[in-house]
Amino acid sequence: MKKFTGFSKAGIIIGITAISFLVIDGNNKATDFNNYDFYSIISPNADNGEIGDHVKGNPNAPVVIFEYADFQCGYCALMNPRVNNIVEEANGNLAIVYRNYLLSYHQNGTAAASAAEAAGLQGYWKEYSDKLFSEQDEWAYASASERTALFNKYFESVTNGNGNLEQFTSDLSSANVSKKIKFDMGIGKRLDIPGTPSFYIDGQIIDYGNKNGSSIVINDTTISWDHQLTGDEFNQLIFDIIDAKLGTE
Repeated sequence: MKKFTGFSKAGIIIGITAISFLVIDGNNKATDFNNYDFYSIISPNADNGEIGDHVKGNPNAPVVIFEYADFQCGYCALMNPRVNNIVEEANGNLAIVYRNYLLSYHQNGTAAASAAEAAGLQGYWKEYSDKLFSEQDEWAYASASERTALFNKYFESVTNGNGNLEQFTSDLSSANVSKKIKFDMGIGKRLDIPGTPSFYIDGQIIDYGNKNGSSIVINDTTISWDHQLTGDEFNQLIFDIIDAKLGTE
């Protein structure tokens, strides 16, 4: 599998390691994925444990981008506040759909995804996801017992003590949460996701990290770049995509 790229702390694109699958079965052979459009928002159903796609921004936005990420991925953590800001600045014209794509060598990635999904069952998916990314250095290589204590602390924090902690800890290991993660992984496997974070629109990968540049076609408009994009250049690319979608270029 080819290597992909992500953001460094300086906002410059750098390489990350290719992915293998040991933690979650990305094939998910129990699900008939022919029934799904991977480039549309997927509602809760039996295959995904009655947990639908998580959407940042306006779910009815004219522009829908799909992000595949891992909570223990350092580049995903760096990208997360940038994505949040882009969604806010898009003024309702953009939805970012988040799907789990776990890297096998991340010892706490599966547990983190499970915690986010468990928090989501009580309506706190975004808040908890943001907390996981912002506190990644604290929990990423924690022991199982330390990780549990931290995840519980984060839940209490993002819910301001109003969440059901007992339910949260029960849902962490629930069949539905497991099905949701496996469902996301099954989609990612079929798309042959090259690394995290990866972004897709209209069946095309937004290959912002390609050192030789790349291009996408939006409403017959070709948007191209000839180098790896920095953080601010990535922002501009997303707004160029929005303009092309809206026909305002």
